[in-house]
Amino acid sequence: MLELKINGQAKQVDAEGDTPLLWVLRDTLGMTGTKYGCGIAQCGACTVLVDGNATRSCVTPAESVVGMEVTTIEAVEQDPVGARVVEAWTAGQVAQCGYCQSGQVMAATALLKATPKPTDEDITTAMTNLCRCGTYNAIAAAVRQAATA
Repeated sequence: MLELKINGQAKQVDAEGDTPLLWVLRDTLGMTGTKYGCGIAQCGACTVLVDGNATRSCVTPAESVVGMEVTTIEAVEQDPVGARVVEAWTAGQVAQCGYCQSGQVMAATALLKATPKPTDEDITTAMTNLCRCGTYNAIAAAVRQAATA
C-alpha cells in the first residue's frame, strides 16, 4: 500500500512500488486525463507535475513520489498559472486531435511557474513534448500568451 498526494489529496493505493505512476493514476485512481503515449518518456503525453516539475509519469515508479505533491491535468486549473495556461490554450485553439495536450499544458505550467517570463529559447528548451499534429507554433504562442496574462 502506497500513500500518494495527488492534486492535494492523500490517496491510499494498492500498487507495487515499481508500478509506473501513469498506471496508478489511470488504472487505480481512474484519472484518465494523463495519457499513455510511448511508454519510454519520449513523447510527453504522460506529463504530470511532481513538486512543480514536469515529470514523465510512464517511467516514474509510484514509490518514488511518496511524500511529494503530484498534480495532474484534472487539477491544473486550481493553480493560477495552470489556469492561465488553459485559458491561453483555449483562446489560441491550440489542440487539434488533443491527445498530447494534457502533457503539453502540464509542461507549459511547469515552465511558467519556474520562469514566469520565458524567452523563445526557454520555451523551445522546456517544451519537448511531441505533437503528431504539429501545433508547435500554436503551443509556443499560447505559452507566450499565458506568460503575459
